[in-house]
Amino acid sequence: MTALNEELVVDVESGSDPSTDHSVAPEASSWRNIWKRFKRNRLALVGLFIIAALVLIAVFAPLLVRLESTIGGIARLDPEIGTSPARLQPSADHWFGTDKTGRDLFARTVYGTRISLLVGFSAVLLATTVGTVFGALAGYFGKWADTLIMRFTDVALALPYIVLAIALVVVFGRSLVTIVLVLASLGWMSTARIFRSSIIQQKNQEYVEAARSIGCSSWRIITRHLVPNAIQPVIVYATLAIGTAILSEAALSFLGVGALEPTPSWGLMINHGRSALRSDPHLLFFPAAFLALTIVAFTAVGDGLRDALDPKLKR
Repeated sequence: MTALNEELVVDVESGSDPSTDHSVAPEASSWRNIWKRFKRNRLALVGLFIIAALVLIAVFAPLLVRLESTIGGIARLDPEIGTSPARLQPSADHWFGTDKTGRDLFARTVYGTRISLLVGFSAVLLATTVGTVFGALAGYFGKWADTLIMRFTDVALALPYIVLAIALVVVFGRSLVTIVLVLASLGWMSTARIFRSSIIQQKNQEYVEAARSIGCSSWRIITRHLVPNAIQPVIVYATLAIGTAILSEAALSFLGVGALEPTPSWGLMINHGRSALRSDPHLLFFPAAFLALTIVAFTAVGDGLRDALDPKLKR
């Protein structure tokens, strides 16, 4: 009897059905096969390449700015301080030109990549963590926990997103930390609803019943069995949400309630460039192009992950 229970524990720990010994742990769910399905989506691969390039730009931003200053024969380029004549057109000295205060636009755009990725990843990571916890509690326990959490998310999601974000930033003060916390506090509800639905679909599966039958605690069932099997929709949504968070930060900065001057934020640069669109279109074009490219890249990768994580979706 003891040996039988030990064998059952092994089967449950592996997320398999104890009644079979080879049909569970399907090969289609392995990361290798997920990568194979992901590679079939060429647009997703392009998006992944763009994201990797943006990450490298963010990491090596000082080196890129130093390279520009060396080629242009400029002693020092600072993304926050004007060191050149105002509103220069793109040239060999200033690859993206300069803004109205003489700040190098290439340096500001490159350093803006750091800010956008930092805000996007941080806000989504925090929102996903909180949303996963509340979604698991609502989906697994149900009853009053589900009612309380879901009714709160219904009320919060009914409020205008951008208006509520502006109000919170104004109340707590303008800073990048505040923007991350505001975006996370407004983004976890959608993650909670998605994860709750996924947990409900999984909690009555045979491997969960087997875990209950051998006396596994609710905490162990949720963390060791339900979360690994129900997390796939959240991964897809989080990838898409990074692009949304980056766009939201740019929108708040554009509206004057986001990053403070002289922070090199894409939203701030777009706001400054819109007034000189006819005379100096480069002030608007470069930060807007980087922003659009980033959003499209994350959207493409999210679409590719959706297809790769769900084998039922065939192109």
